[in-house]
Amino acid sequence: MNTLKEIPDHITEYLDVLFVGFNPSIRSSETGHHYANPTNRFWTILHKAGITDRKYHPSEDSKLLDLGYGFTNIVPRPTKNAQEITKDEYRIGKEQLKLKISFSKPKIVCFVGKGVYQQFSGIKNIPWGKQQKSIVPGTLDFVAPSTSGLVRMKIDEITEIYSELPKLISTL
Repeated sequence: MNTLKEIPDHITEYLDVLFVGFNPSIRSSETGHHYANPTNRFWTILHKAGITDRKYHPSEDSKLLDLGYGFTNIVPRPTKNAQEITKDEYRIGKEQLKLKISFSKPKIVCFVGKGVYQQFSGIKNIPWGKQQKSIVPGTLDFVAPSTSGLVRMKIDEITEIYSELPKLISTL
């Protein structure tokens, strides 16, 4: 059995948005790129929401750094689904993510899925969009739906929530 590889973060200082997912998919591990599963709607949603000027391909994920967008995950280990992530992995990942955010100082941290933010913040009842208080001072926490094909929300509903990001960036 071959071992799945972690995928690299794409983070620089002072990003407009740092997107944080649960963890890489098997497909992302195989390709070395974020949101690479063909059923994941991340790249389509970014374009439809006006965050990117075109639909990027997962292999272009590092190019988004030039646009002010970065990528990381709360847990680096690839799995078939988030249910395979252990409590210890979340605990360690939460602390590592706090450090990444503290050092890189993005304007907005966009959590791709309520469950990601619940694991990071310890808060259970979370609204979509900008959060009242951020976990790491100096950034805004923004919670958006997961873009996984398993999510039952319509793509237009998800896109509407993501479309708040460019408006929020313009106010900062």
